[in-house]
Amino acid sequence: MATTLTKLLTADDLLRLDSEGVRGELIQGVLYETMPAGMEHGEIVMNLGILLGGFIKPRRLGRLTGSDAGVWLERDPDTVREPDIAYISAARLPPGVRVRGYAEVVPDLVVEIASPSDGQREVSDKARMWLRYGVRLVWVVQPDTYTVDVYEPGRAVVTLDEHGTLDGLDVLPGFNCAVREVFDT
Repeated sequence: MATTLTKLLTADDLLRLDSEGVRGELIQGVLYETMPAGMEHGEIVMNLGILLGGFIKPRRLGRLTGSDAGVWLERDPDTVREPDIAYISAARLPPGVRVRGYAEVVPDLVVEIASPSDGQREVSDKARMWLRYGVRLVWVVQPDTYTVDVYEPGRAVVTLDEHGTLDGLDVLPGFNCAVREVFDT
């Protein structure tokens, strides 16, 4: 019986591929290519990025990144995932520490925006994956229903509709915004 061995990729391989125009994530050394998710997705990323950045930056609470930053979660084989938005507190990654390549620090907050091709189970599984790695708060934005699912370790998922308020809880105390602001165009 013949078997085919697939060479597992490393985080360094993924960085090299990105410089060659290949975009994706590594899950235990296996490349999963990603594609641009469209204008609505991008607008939501920017809306939330502006809202979060306007709160985080002036208070010097930490770092805010977009999906192209990547987060290195496992080694041998390597796992590098790309949340749509990630916040890493200054306590986890001190100001002034320069990070070349992928951050090896688990974010405090991850935001995932469901793409048109994503199924409900897929985005729910991804949110739970982030929690398993130690993320303290995950927001899954659902453009089709104008809702945001809030995931916290050990708690039931809470779904906020467009009349609800998104809260930073103990991850970003004092941050809140109306869910409808996430979808403003």
